[in-house]
Amino acid sequence: MTKAKTFFQRLCRYYLLYTVGFVLFLFGVAILEHEGFPRVWIGYVFMFSTIVVYATIGVISRTSDVLEYYVAGRRVPAFFNGMATAADWISAASFISLAGGLYLWGFDGLAYIMGWTGGFVLVALLIAPFLRKFGQYTIPDYLAARYTGQYSTNVVRVIAVIATIIVSFTYVVAQIYGVGLITSRFTGVDFSVGIFLGLASILVCSFLGGMRAVTWTQVAQYIILIIAYMIPVVWLSMKHTNMPVPPIAYGSAIAQLTEREKVLIDDPKEKEVRAIFRQRAYDLDDRLASLPESWENGRAEIQHNLEALKLGNAALQDIKQTGRELAAYPRDAEEAERVWKEERALNLELAKPPTRHTEPFPGDSEEASNIKRNNFLALVFCLMLGTAALPHVLVRYYTTPSVKEARHSVAWTLFFIMALYITIPALAVLVKYDIYSSLVGSHFSQLPEWVSYWANIDKLHPLVSINDVNRDGIVQLAEIVMDVDIVVLATPEIAGLPYVISGLIAAGGLAAALSTADGLLLTISNALSHDIYYKTVDPEASTQKRVTVSKLLLLMVALVAAYVASLKPGDILSLVGAAFSLAASALFPALALGVFWKRANQQGAIAGMLVGFGVCAYYMIHTLPAFGGSAAGQWFNIAPISAGVFGVPAGFCAIIMVSLLTRAPDQRTEDLLKHLRSP
Repeated sequence: MTKAKTFFQRLCRYYLLYTVGFVLFLFGVAILEHEGFPRVWIGYVFMFSTIVVYATIGVISRTSDVLEYYVAGRRVPAFFNGMATAADWISAASFISLAGGLYLWGFDGLAYIMGWTGGFVLVALLIAPFLRKFGQYTIPDYLAARYTGQYSTNVVRVIAVIATIIVSFTYVVAQIYGVGLITSRFTGVDFSVGIFLGLASILVCSFLGGMRAVTWTQVAQYIILIIAYMIPVVWLSMKHTNMPVPPIAYGSAIAQLTEREKVLIDDPKEKEVRAIFRQRAYDLDDRLASLPESWENGRAEIQHNLEALKLGNAALQDIKQTGRELAAYPRDAEEAERVWKEERALNLELAKPPTRHTEPFPGDSEEASNIKRNNFLALVFCLMLGTAALPHVLVRYYTTPSVKEARHSVAWTLFFIMALYITIPALAVLVKYDIYSSLVGSHFSQLPEWVSYWANIDKLHPLVSINDVNRDGIVQLAEIVMDVDIVVLATPEIAGLPYVISGLIAAGGLAAALSTADGLLLTISNALSHDIYYKTVDPEASTQKRVTVSKLLLLMVALVAAYVASLKPGDILSLVGAAFSLAASALFPALALGVFWKRANQQGAIAGMLVGFGVCAYYMIHTLPAFGGSAAGQWFNIAPISAGVFGVPAGFCAIIMVSLLTRAPDQRTEDLLKHLRSP
């Protein structure tokens, strides 16, 4: 029996025992809940016990060996590398937000599943086998070796490092935001405190053992997240369709949801609520048209009401409420214009009748429908190419023992991702039907507890909001506003499952966020320590010094990312989508042409990476309100998240044009290409 086969069998035995132990732990906590164990302590048990497991794996896998730290010794079997890559891939966006996106957007949300899954086909065909045959440590390593020429190879390396850091940092902020969201909900701590608690778990694994510790931790995290996701969706599937296999139950659930949607679209009470929202939008139109007088009059009215309440000895609660209204009122006419425009847009959105879940590209006109179709295709394009260029995913294929194992690893990755992705659409439909049939039509006096729980996680930007707009005491669909980030986390409570399943979902979501954050932080720190410090600044550095520098940089990057995440820069899905467009624009043209077009040279690669990234970043800044841009600046009405649809062609054109206008690559580069493309 070979050494590799013995190692594989030993890993199978370890993780089988781990899985059995986790299932027994789950039954144990369920028994504790049945015996009256407090809910808050169940949250603590799930959060901290799983973190302790990950930390233990990190401690056991600690290493200072360069090969082990950077690429896990290049001995990870394809099966386990596929599982680790799937965990690295199934981030907070996939686990927490994707079902929420499908819940809110219906058919349009399928762009994420199609784009992300299709991207791995490109990885298998265009990138992974060639990277493994190259056999170094990082993506900038490959680009620097492939694109040598007139300038120092460090020019290409530094540009690739900068792109890697920006892409990975944007992505990791979203993961740490997810960690804070989960930790604060299930332990009761403040959101910012929850971020730094989760950060401690991330650092234990990646700080101590690098890729070696991260790989074996990610395998353990995949097992937890897939169990956590499957239990509630199977429960809901049985509840509504009597079918325990969610993908098969999907068709029946869609039919039930469609019938319920027909009733709600024509319901007179729903129309009444939508009319109120429409009137609110018209009122805001009037206020915007009469600025700055309307701002001055509004402020004076609130001040007058507050003084009247104080003089009339009104209830303290009413005085405090009016005081809060005054404090929240826009500070000046410019702020009032911005705030009222946002409120107007929100009211107009709420005034629209609900779209059918299965309706593709819904719109008020053919033009609006075409715009949605174009954005759908653009997003699929960006997610596919972004997947094939994400540094933290591609670096995993350096860890397999051979090129053959790298190819098999991609196949296993697709299998393990598919296990989750074919279930996500079913979960979205089942949760949607449950809310449409159980919550809609209920009395406000009997709202379930989960509504208040999630509404209080972030009081400035509530994750769920249900207000009695027409004052009839009955919940209408138009009165429910839900954030994409809570659908999965609140699923057990929505479905009426025991609280132990809520804790399990939290553990699964935490595993998804932590596994991706581990890989991303390690990618950033390795790019800085290996490609900048070792390859550029101090080529004589000892192996021990290189690993130490990587660990220190990892700590610094993690703290900065946690601070940015605590500022709540945006929802998880938007942040992740931006990272994919940036990765596709900056790195994909250079990676793909570097293998399949031998005429691509150093000058072309430099131009392609700079132009692709520049066009993508410019478009995002020019069209995102957060950066002072607006939708009026959009090209062909393409949303900022799909900026890569402009950046990628720009990058390809720049590489091709500049390469053809400058000297062809030297013989050494051609020899490298022959080696990479040989059987």
